[in-house]
Amino acid sequence: MKRRGLDKDDLELWRRVTERTEKLDLKSLFTPEIDTPSPSVPAIRKAKTIVLGKPNPKPRRNTHDLSPALPDQMNAAPVQMDQKAFGKMKRGKIKPEGRIDLHGMTLDRAHPALSRFILSAHKNGKRLVLVITGKGKVRDEGGPIPVRHGVLRHQVPQWLGMAPLSSVVLQVTQAHVSHGGGGAYYVYLRRQR
Repeated sequence: MKRRGLDKDDLELWRRVTERTEKLDLKSLFTPEIDTPSPSVPAIRKAKTIVLGKPNPKPRRNTHDLSPALPDQMNAAPVQMDQKAFGKMKRGKIKPEGRIDLHGMTLDRAHPALSRFILSAHKNGKRLVLVITGKGKVRDEGGPIPVRHGVLRHQVPQWLGMAPLSSVVLQVTQAHVSHGGGGAYYVYLRRQR
């Protein structure tokens, strides 16, 4: 596809627009975030440390305030259960004693179904159950507000951390690939007292 040049009418319109515009003074628009120190306060010098002949790079400042990805949040959570059993569970070596599939359910149907399942599994003495949420569909229509896909996948860990389920749940972690991977969770329950 060839680019066409501007015709006489376009050039005349552009000339009129540029005649009426003024150059912005960027210094007057933006003010520094930190005021300059007063003369009574001594200035603090930063010492440069040199590693292999190069100064250390300036630390990067994180300008966005996004929450970390769900797997990162779960990996950062402390392990509450036995380390050996946790390792086996993460590798998919422990078979879940029960499972619930929440595929196709709405939030208002999935929450009570999950609560009933977890409480009855704990009552029956089960220790490891599998909660299948699915990975979710990508439904971003390209609008200005991003749409999160996998609503159940993001809600289930929050529900498991709230009462009454938090009293019976010991550990929640993403399932091994053989049990559903990113679309499922292992829920390790406390011992029945």
